[in-house]
Amino acid sequence: MNRKEQLDQFSAQEAYDMIIIGGGATGLGCAVDAASRGYSTLLLEKFDFAKGTSSRATKLIHGGVRYLAQGNIRLVREALLERGRLLKNAPHVCHTLSFVVPAYSLWRKYYYGIGLWVYEFMSGKLSLGKTSLLNRKKVLELLPDVAHKNLKGGIQYYDGQFDDSRLAINLATTAVEQGATVLNYCGVRGFIQENEKITGVEFNDSIHNKSYQATARVVINATGVFADEVLQMAGGHKEETIAPSQGIHLVVDKKFFKGEAGLMIPKTDDGRVLFAIPWYDKLLLGTTDTPVENVDTEPRPLKEEVDFILRNFKQYSEADISYKDVKATFAGLRPLAKVKGESKTAVMPRDHVIKVYPNNLVHITGGKWTTYRSMAEHCINKAAEAGQLPDVTCKTKKLAIHGKSTINSDDHFAIYGSDAEKIKALIKANPELGEKLHEDFPYTKAEVVFFIREEMATCIEDVLARRVRLLFLDAKAAIEAAPGVAEIFKTHAGINESLVNNDLEQFNKLAQGYLLHI
Repeated sequence: MNRKEQLDQFSAQEAYDMIIIGGGATGLGCAVDAASRGYSTLLLEKFDFAKGTSSRATKLIHGGVRYLAQGNIRLVREALLERGRLLKNAPHVCHTLSFVVPAYSLWRKYYYGIGLWVYEFMSGKLSLGKTSLLNRKKVLELLPDVAHKNLKGGIQYYDGQFDDSRLAINLATTAVEQGATVLNYCGVRGFIQENEKITGVEFNDSIHNKSYQATARVVINATGVFADEVLQMAGGHKEETIAPSQGIHLVVDKKFFKGEAGLMIPKTDDGRVLFAIPWYDKLLLGTTDTPVENVDTEPRPLKEEVDFILRNFKQYSEADISYKDVKATFAGLRPLAKVKGESKTAVMPRDHVIKVYPNNLVHITGGKWTTYRSMAEHCINKAAEAGQLPDVTCKTKKLAIHGKSTINSDDHFAIYGSDAEKIKALIKANPELGEKLHEDFPYTKAEVVFFIREEMATCIEDVLARRVRLLFLDAKAAIEAAPGVAEIFKTHAGINESLVNNDLEQFNKLAQGYLLHI
């Protein structure tokens, strides 16, 4: 997946069946689905793939235990089926993770146990493991640092874990392999209309500061929390379809909560569940659900959100984590489908909503990472009908996502699946590329070269935030690694020193927002 080749491919295409605006989970899923059906497809992303919400998830592929408690059986069933499919189609970026729910009364042990047995039962043949009741001793074996006082036992169940932005990059590559054209840093600036129907878009390539037009039979708005902004750009639409909700996460050293299982706190102050999960040798704590009015590309955690996570985690842990222990913090905005008369986002459903407007714009909102594939299937069905395209059956239920591999690897290259051999070949050809970007993390210079050549990485942020997750794991370490990445861009991307130095300055400013200053 090379950006120049994608631009050349765009230039050679006169018109498309579908144009998809947005390069997050939903848009990328739509691009894979549409292209695999044989529809000519163009995807345009204003920034980088998964720049927004889709890189800021809790890293779980799950049915949603909380949604079961809310009675949303249909969503849970759909998500559990999609969880199973995703673990089969992308085993290099998704894996099974054991969770423990500690119980501090026998009543709660059996109450939560029954709920989680139902959760497992609903997954059917795609179950990831047997749910079981645990005694106190077993809970402490799995989670040595869980709060000891009054612990009566717990429940063990299984769900999925993944790296969200790595999956997004793999989906972009899969879309290209299926015949789609995908372009990052290409923001839509307006719509082309004829006879009150949208027939295309105008967009700007911010890398080369060049404007283009593209035409299509149908256009899909899959821009997440920015969907209303794009809808209004289309003209004549003033309705609000999105209720943005902020969720934050804190990352700390694994020493604060040892064990290979994740902790699920079944009920917090606001009625949500809270997770503490191992992630790349760190501990990820989250999340919150805070209604917000302003939509930002770089949302920042609020002090009350940080305090909420630390306070609720402390009730279930022997560890005493303070602000100074937080290595990184990040916030994401959920594009919840707005529910009339409801202001509390924590209880809003995570279902997706698709609407086809009279001007032929297909507008998709809501949803969650786990159900991205089924969302895309429904959306492309609607889009094909709106664009009067041939009826072609969805092919993505069993479609392997780029990188799927049977190669077993215990090193950190395993996340790249079949691409790992390409990165190792770079090191073999030039041993200097085997040097680490930072002494405390396994990432190498070879990976950066690979990202530039084959994953459309155009700047330091693309590399350290989304191609590898250093900015999300340890913001200070990312700042320290950034100059080395800048040198690689000079050498292997042919970018002049002035532009690279400006990129380095911009990254350092960005990274400050991932450090906990409050």
